[in-house]
Amino acid sequence: MAPRLSLVRKLVAFTPLAGTLAVPVVVPLLMVRVGIGAGVAAAVLLSSLWFVAMLRTSEMPQHD
Repeated sequence: MAPRLSLVRKLVAFTPLAGTLAVPVVVPLLMVRVGIGAGVAAAVLLSSLWFVAMLRTSEMPQHD
């Protein structure tokens, strides 16, 4: 069970970093190359997916 736990911990650590890097890179590129509407749509979609991923991978303290 140790390798799976390690993978989950890496995913938890990578999730905030992925969104922090993806949103500011993808949105302006889409705005310049495709249009403002595509950039706004990408911002909403990426931010929503990132928010859901952050909630799904969050670690809560154990309560006994």
